[in-house]
Amino acid sequence: MTRKLLLPLLAIGGVVLMAIAIAVDNQPAPPAAAIATPKAPYAAWVGGAGMLEASGGNIAVGTAVSGIVTATFVKWGDQVRAGDALFKVDDRDVQAQLLSARAAIREAEVKLQQGAGQLRLVESVPDRRAVSTEEFDNRRAAVALAQAALASARARLAQLALEIDRRTVRALAPGKVLQINIRPGEFAQSGVLARPLVLLGNDERLALRVDVDEFDAARIRPGAAAVAFVRGEPQRAVRLTFERIEPYVAPKAALTGSATERVDTRVLQVIYSVARAGLPVYIGQQMDVYIEAPAARTAP
Repeated sequence: MTRKLLLPLLAIGGVVLMAIAIAVDNQPAPPAAAIATPKAPYAAWVGGAGMLEASGGNIAVGTAVSGIVTATFVKWGDQVRAGDALFKVDDRDVQAQLLSARAAIREAEVKLQQGAGQLRLVESVPDRRAVSTEEFDNRRAAVALAQAALASARARLAQLALEIDRRTVRALAPGKVLQINIRPGEFAQSGVLARPLVLLGNDERLALRVDVDEFDAARIRPGAAAVAFVRGEPQRAVRLTFERIEPYVAPKAALTGSATERVDTRVLQVIYSVARAGLPVYIGQQMDVYIEAPAARTAP
């Protein structure tokens, strides 16, 4: 009797559990908290999204020679000076050529010593009539050729040393290591890359690159006052210092993620500087920017 009731009871239990699960899934989700929108402090203004970058620009470090990375000498957040080594590309192919280059120098030195000795020998003959002028000229030419061969061999060695030094990529300007996108054992490609091998920047003072829609570009004035707000903190207003307007309207590249954002527009980029002291922001972060501007003209 118990076995006959077990299957119906299990079926009823499954139906009840399914009904409970459906009821839970159909409950309305709690409304998302409204995102506070910062208020512009100007009567008339132009808005734009700003992207924080290093004051001197973000430096995308590459390599002139493609190859396997054998060592990295920095880590994220390190401060580097001009000339500091960042990473090294495999240089064994050039190191192998040093042996033959040094041997060529030694061979050239021996030939020069031999030619110089032969020249001294004919110069030491008391009676110049015993040695023809042609022989003198040949001995002198042999010494000159040996000197040229020695200079060429030494230049080849110096060239190899420079090639080895090129395999060690160094910082050309001081800054902080913002990104490291290469590790020992990975292949480093030369040329302009979408993702830089190492990204450097001076973060002591930041620059804010503001994208202004081309339709509002005519309202932007050099030196115009501006204020920025850290996203998520609408009460924290940051005063900006005008630096320059880049005189080229470029396709929009930095996207804000807004559902109504146009991606086929062009923008005028206005650069402001931001004092870093006490500001909880990072390079690459976006800020909402309001630039004081004349009121927009209305159509007649």
